[in-house]
Amino acid sequence: MTNHSETTGPFENGDITAGVPFSGPITPDTPIALRTSAELADALPYLLGYRPEDSMVLVSLLDRGNFGGRARLGIPAGDEDWPAAARQIARGLVLGARRRGTRPERIVAYVCQEPRPGESGRDVMLRLAPLAQLLRTECGGLDVPVIEALCVSDNRFWSYVCPVESCCPPEGTPMGMPGTSAMAAAATYAGIQVRGSLRELRARMQPWETSAALEQEVALDAAGMALVPRILDEASRTEVAGETLDLAGRIIRRFAEAAPVSGIHPADVRDDALLGHDEAAALILGLQDRTTRDRAAAWMEGDEAAPALRLWRALARRCVGPYREHAAAPLTLAGWVAWSTGDELEAREALAMALGADPEYLFAQLLHRACDEGLDPESIRRCLRQERRGRPLEEGLPSKRPKIPEQKSGSPLSPGTLLGALEAPEADPAAPTRRKRRPRSTGPSGTGPTGTGPSGTGPCADRPQARSRRPTRSRPSTGDRACRSEEHG
Repeated sequence: MTNHSETTGPFENGDITAGVPFSGPITPDTPIALRTSAELADALPYLLGYRPEDSMVLVSLLDRGNFGGRARLGIPAGDEDWPAAARQIARGLVLGARRRGTRPERIVAYVCQEPRPGESGRDVMLRLAPLAQLLRTECGGLDVPVIEALCVSDNRFWSYVCPVESCCPPEGTPMGMPGTSAMAAAATYAGIQVRGSLRELRARMQPWETSAALEQEVALDAAGMALVPRILDEASRTEVAGETLDLAGRIIRRFAEAAPVSGIHPADVRDDALLGHDEAAALILGLQDRTTRDRAAAWMEGDEAAPALRLWRALARRCVGPYREHAAAPLTLAGWVAWSTGDELEAREALAMALGADPEYLFAQLLHRACDEGLDPESIRRCLRQERRGRPLEEGLPSKRPKIPEQKSGSPLSPGTLLGALEAPEADPAAPTRRKRRPRSTGPSGTGPTGTGPSGTGPCADRPQARSRRPTRSRPSTGDRACRSEEHG
């Protein structure tokens, strides 16, 4: 689960996803048992694929102790919102799992937050104790007991369940060295990587706040003056769409041919250097047309997916200043490509950020809901492949301007067709839309392997064991605008 945006409220817009039991042990004969609070605390980043921050997390256990679904929700800033947040995450996880035909037997709860100025980790544990109790109460009300509740803060953990000081001391227990546990070894064996925090993931798609942002804003102003009238004019809209897709194809090729660099930040800096301000501005404005954006979504698989995802991230970083709302289009494309290629974590975050930029962006709404409900993206891919056949977007890298017809009701990528592909009620297709705001006069703006094992020893060892199989990669599951109009696609 992910919040739509930290700016849209602490939890009201959150959606929760139920996960799937992991398939197969690490080897045919060696499942891994997690028996203690320390092992459960160490397992959390591997269960989610990232280090949660400022989060409450619920992890369900199925029959025979296998891990099931996971749900995460940001901790509301005000404790008056905690009861509703605890109810939302508990109901989302438990009822969502039941709708999918699984029944959680038990739950492990986590609250994770770093100390505020002047606080210690123990202060955080005491302050969040009422929230942990609310999680236990809400899950218990759904007939699923919480067998362990942990607070993780300041590289230590505390159990709200274990009363034995020799096992769970008041000052907390230091977390183990990263990468040294059995869980870490199992995840490494399975190819699972913990990718840092959500903050680091979001930073790859957040607008620049450097001196270069002003230059990009100037380029967006100039592009807006030149392109917006053409996009809003039916006679020239098709020509602008062709120019946008042709430019995007050339830059995707440029990204694909660039020499690789190591490290996430250096890679993003390299991509930023490969993309000119004027090019970025033309693409950002051109993608505000829904038909153009839908055509661009066809770069979704094979060798073209990775450089396309890099381009959409780079464009999201260029939506600076008053153009931040324009990021909904590239962020939605980034979320779609990530989901299409099996990266559900980045997909959810990118789509949540798109909805933070524009809560009414329909394409992002549909994809976010479908991803969270565990649908298969192949239904969307089929629509895009059908649209792509017979058009000059060969290999995803156009050599000439494609001609894009007006989008009509029943066309492969209309909102109604997307809704049908996602098994949702049909929505009225819309022509290219305008945004609420006109451009300025100067321009527009898990994996815990848990297996059954001996009960072990120690005060915490007699609790029910959480057992999982080998961690496996996430399985893929399953707007719009032309520069601003009253209707959103």
